[in-house]
Amino acid sequence: MTTTNNNIQTATLGNGCFWCTEAIFQKIKGVLTVKSGYSGGDIENPTYKEICTGTTNHAECLQITFDSTVVTFEDLLKIFWETHDPTTPNRQGNDAGTQYRSIIFYHNEVQKITAEKYKKQLEESNVFKAPVVTIIEPFTIFYEAEKYHDNYYNLNKSAGYCQFVIRPKVEKLEKNLATYLL
Repeated sequence: MTTTNNNIQTATLGNGCFWCTEAIFQKIKGVLTVKSGYSGGDIENPTYKEICTGTTNHAECLQITFDSTVVTFEDLLKIFWETHDPTTPNRQGNDAGTQYRSIIFYHNEVQKITAEKYKKQLEESNVFKAPVVTIIEPFTIFYEAEKYHDNYYNLNKSAGYCQFVIRPKVEKLEKNLATYLL
């Protein structure tokens, strides 16, 4: 299959700890790169230590490049919403703070419309017992996280956090969304 540069797109999503979400999106067909980082905040070039204070307004997020002929932005949103709890503001499980908020940074008007439409459908279908609190806002800038965050789950599978927090999310992905997997 031949792709053109027009087919290569970018999505920036925040759905909790980027170690968890990186492990999920790395397994998706059509995803070319997954970078952990920070977006949506008030300071330039934040560090992990700074964003963990909750004072920078940055969210832990992923910048995903993908081939839209293989996986669509809507497909990525399906995976996004099904692999985290979009009803808990500033929290995913035991990870609490504004950096863990559910957020979609749209890169163009099509992404904005797609995200808003999908969120509205979720709200109207009552799939979740509580309101969907996912924020949808324009993308401005992405700061790549420190290198030690790269490929975290795959390099640290035996670590406690990986075993008890990330592995169950990956297993849920493999069980419920297998058609999207590499």
